[in-house]
Amino acid sequence: MSDIREFVCENSAERLDQLLARLCPDLSRSQIKRLIERQRVRVDGQVVKAGSRLKAGQRICLQPEAPEPCEARPQALPLEILYEDDALVVVNKAAGMVVHPACGHGSGTLVNALLHHCGDLSGIGGVQRPGIVHRLDKDTSGILVVTKDDASHQHLAAQFKDHTVNRRYLTLVHGIVQQSEGSIRSAIGRHPQDRKKMSGRVREGRLAVSHWQVVRRYDQPRLTLLRMRLETGRTHQIRVHLAEMNLPVVGDPVYGNPGRAAAIGDTAVRALVQGLKRQALHACLLGFIHPRTGAYLEFHSPLPADMAALVALLEEKYGETSAEPVF
Repeated sequence: MSDIREFVCENSAERLDQLLARLCPDLSRSQIKRLIERQRVRVDGQVVKAGSRLKAGQRICLQPEAPEPCEARPQALPLEILYEDDALVVVNKAAGMVVHPACGHGSGTLVNALLHHCGDLSGIGGVQRPGIVHRLDKDTSGILVVTKDDASHQHLAAQFKDHTVNRRYLTLVHGIVQQSEGSIRSAIGRHPQDRKKMSGRVREGRLAVSHWQVVRRYDQPRLTLLRMRLETGRTHQIRVHLAEMNLPVVGDPVYGNPGRAAAIGDTAVRALVQGLKRQALHACLLGFIHPRTGAYLEFHSPLPADMAALVALLEEKYGETSAEPVF
């Protein structure tokens, strides 16, 4: 990771950060930005800014930083391991568990639990995010892959960057979706007023692409069960895309509207919806190429108990008897 990399610009007017993002698929945009800011990228021997426009023939020298030592504290916490070998571990994360230590969450995270279970993780993510290639929100449940060595981390990071990882989610939303399937494309960035939220209505953002398919419509309580497939993995992507279609995820405390749950006429369904205490979003499938063997691996996770109980009640009261079973 600390070896110097050298490139020659072939096309005039290309931005430095964009060229490096294209030529270094193992590095995230934030990593590239940090390397430029720390003067570890030079063009013809000179320090330049990330947005600098290059000229054909200019030589770019990039010196990645050595992986930071992994300093998060191991903790004995419950873990559901779906798969594990010397390169990686695949887990089924419970809702309520934060993925990695951060401000306000110094312990009790998935990283703390994995350090206790594995003993060591890839150092590329730094002292707070060792081994973390992708994330799930605290209150989103489902499948995550975490790497144990730097080479595996780089290989999987490139797959996520190239959008070749197979990611599927199940979510329950307020509203009846009329079409059977569709796609959502928008640039997602920080909300201009509330910096803790994301928005698809920003001047500058990163392209986010979500594909959805109706699994079930429950007409009376006006709820729809959707299967989501992601091309990109922006922060809060599914939640933002659906909320901006006026289809907020059930239980979403940030992008939802408590009035939608309160308006459900069926008291039993309303009680389960209001008692959910988190967004009804579950990462049910993850498929990727193993970084060492080259084999395609695919993992599945059924709905967790809270979402399963709600869907079971909806199926019992409003499901179509001729339809394929949800579970």
